[in-house]
Amino acid sequence: MRLWIALYLPLLQLEVFRPRWLSDEGEVVLDQNRVSAMSALARAAGVQADMRRGGVQMLLPDAIFHQRDTAREQEALHKVAMALLQYSPQVAEAEDATVLIDIGASLRLFGGIRSLCRRISQTMLALGLSAEMGCAITARGAWLLAHNAALGKRRGRKRSLSMKTLLPMLDRLPLALLPAASPWLGWLHGIACRRLGHLRQLPRPGLQRRCGKELLQTLDCAYGDENELFSWIEAPPGFRARTELPDRMEHAEHILLFAHSLLVQLTGWLTAKQLAVTKITVQLEHERGRQAIPPTSMLIALAEATWREEHLLRLLKERLAHLDLAAPVIAVSLEASQVEAMQAPSDSLFPEPGGSVEDHHRLVELLVARLGADNVLHAAPQADHRPEVANAWVPVLQKSKPASLPAQLVRPAWLFAKPIALMLRDHRPFYHSRLKLVSPAERIEAGWWNGQLVTRDYHIAEGEDHVHYWIYKERIGKLEGEHTVWYVQGVFG
Repeated sequence: MRLWIALYLPLLQLEVFRPRWLSDEGEVVLDQNRVSAMSALARAAGVQADMRRGGVQMLLPDAIFHQRDTAREQEALHKVAMALLQYSPQVAEAEDATVLIDIGASLRLFGGIRSLCRRISQTMLALGLSAEMGCAITARGAWLLAHNAALGKRRGRKRSLSMKTLLPMLDRLPLALLPAASPWLGWLHGIACRRLGHLRQLPRPGLQRRCGKELLQTLDCAYGDENELFSWIEAPPGFRARTELPDRMEHAEHILLFAHSLLVQLTGWLTAKQLAVTKITVQLEHERGRQAIPPTSMLIALAEATWREEHLLRLLKERLAHLDLAAPVIAVSLEASQVEAMQAPSDSLFPEPGGSVEDHHRLVELLVARLGADNVLHAAPQADHRPEVANAWVPVLQKSKPASLPAQLVRPAWLFAKPIALMLRDHRPFYHSRLKLVSPAERIEAGWWNGQLVTRDYHIAEGEDHVHYWIYKERIGKLEGEHTVWYVQGVFG
């Protein structure tokens, strides 16, 4: 069964300049020197559609004017369609600032129509766009319900999941909603035809001769008597998105709102391409022109590939919170630097008591975002007998293949950065307390091949507090008559 959701963006002309989550500063959009869209503050001041610029300035002297930018509106519609690909592969742009989604095959995946509508509303909020939603068994029916919802909140229901409930809902809709009826709207109102139900009762041959085929075709598509054809949105081979900021911004929380809108588009692209991202690059652009400043670039590497919006947003939030901006930001861009095939998650019957592998990877990524990639390390032991060489640590996101060490070797869990020389008391090494040797000597002779010869005898020593240490003494290189010098190099856990 096909089920359609239509998203109508009534404030698109305005919100391409200032997203909905920014404060209202009394903004007005002009089309050929006449008002075509206005903010709530401007409307409250008395500004109306088709008003001239001078009239607006009389009512609202501090009004901010924008010239309508149809190219920017089309770009915003394409971004909406790209973000909605995470809910269905069948997304199309329709006329009059509307996007259509065929979600018939997605209902079970997202937990039903109500849950899906909530998620789509959250996506539109992240994009900074206001949207009215209509849901119906036909695409044109959903389009009409969404546009009717923009006329007022109490104009009737906006959702119909069957043709039986859709037909009476469509019959009550005003005829002015049909774009094809606008040239003959005066004549139709003159014969008391004001609703779609009235239009259906008129003789079709006479209506077609007077108004043409387009009006009847649109009506038939809405009522399911004729099928519509659409050009589905196709995801590009790679992903790179950019958004201009309405003002120069210095605070990370404001920049995060715009970066979030790019992450939403990335999520739609990844879902459509069945990919997961392992590295993303975020660039914060600064001043251009003569006083140009190079952009600030952030590379976010993930321990495990993901396509989840909330996970990427959390990492980006941590990075922005610890970023010192060189200058105010005027634009943000995001690029999927490295991707791989999406792996479907598998849920075990019994959850792991210590958390899943995915939970561990998310913790590591969060620590890297908060502390920096060079401050979160993991062990990468090397095939060398010298402890200071074998005990190697590399950044946790760096892929390295550690050497396999013999299982019989007894090594401490932690080595000191530099061995510490020990004092002697009663001819015994002393570290916090007198140490007692509890193991035979382990002789290490290595490093002659690179001029860093090491000749040592290692012992496990126990202190009076029962803590075990790894200590050694040098065998070669001592002056004649010099006392034996012991060093402690590690502590056993």
